[in-house]
Amino acid sequence: MPKYSKIILEEAFNLPEWAEMSKYQAALFTVDGDGDKHAQKLVDIHDIRLKKMDEQGVEFNILSLTAPGIQVFDDVAEAEKNATLSNDWLSAQIKLNPKRFGGLAALSMHNPQQAADELTRCVKELGFLGALVNDNQRSGPGGDTPIFYDGPEWDCFWKTVEELNVPFYLHPLAPKGDQFDKYWAKRSCLVGPVMSFANGVSAHLLGMIVNGVFDRFPKLKVIIGHMGEKIPIDLWRIDHWLNDVHKPRGATKMKLRVREYFARNIWVTTSGDFNTNVLKYVASEIGVDRIMFSVDYPYETFELACEWFDGIDAKEAGFTEEEMQSIARGKAIEVLNLKL
Repeated sequence: MPKYSKIILEEAFNLPEWAEMSKYQAALFTVDGDGDKHAQKLVDIHDIRLKKMDEQGVEFNILSLTAPGIQVFDDVAEAEKNATLSNDWLSAQIKLNPKRFGGLAALSMHNPQQAADELTRCVKELGFLGALVNDNQRSGPGGDTPIFYDGPEWDCFWKTVEELNVPFYLHPLAPKGDQFDKYWAKRSCLVGPVMSFANGVSAHLLGMIVNGVFDRFPKLKVIIGHMGEKIPIDLWRIDHWLNDVHKPRGATKMKLRVREYFARNIWVTTSGDFNTNVLKYVASEIGVDRIMFSVDYPYETFELACEWFDGIDAKEAGFTEEEMQSIARGKAIEVLNLKL
């Protein structure tokens, strides 16, 4: 019997017509590498996935388009068309069981205003709870030009996210093209959860911080997965160099310390990182109220994630039962404005 009722929010789906993309991802980022099996899990919403939720005490599941998602499309028109297609498909699935499922919007991140408009449509018309974007949007010849969202041209987008009062989930994306060939081809086993995912998201999030995005939009809510993409463990050193070395030289636009942005604007999830010592450490660095439970299905299993969390001895780990309930579901309700 599951100990905690849980909400999960880094949970992937895919459209049936994009099965080949799922199979490719499976070869890289699943334990068994079975592409057909992985593709079936991503398309399934109401059968095996729902049964797993019931077995493991997951009361609500917030779905998002699997990586690489829309960020793989370097053609602007194709990216925008496919984002709309994905969001409409997900909306139709949620309507079949709105008491158990919610959604995060997929967005083309080529054009800031178009991304803002599609997010607005998804929140106000489709009832979505925020957005999930897979790191840099690929653009340019061969998709080798990454788009970052930390420049002033993106202010219209972040203004919309802030005004809608929904979170933006920054999810990893695997390197491709010239970047893969130059840095990862001879060490490809490091692509993904081992190293490259954290590198990409950490650089992007810290770029948003040092370039003043959170100062211009102090109520912005951003979520990152995998226990913080290795930022919490290095937070003292990051803050030391940014504030004590670079800031006096005028190299950053940030007004606060990185730790303060985590306390105000940023949350992390447990997705794909089911280690009690890591949970304790991250809580000690950024606060237990900045952590939300997640699974990362189907790249990880419901059983591994939920049985780990239910098996934590709260007292021994230094948490109160109220704090465990907050991680399991309470903080997600607050951050995503859920009405269950």
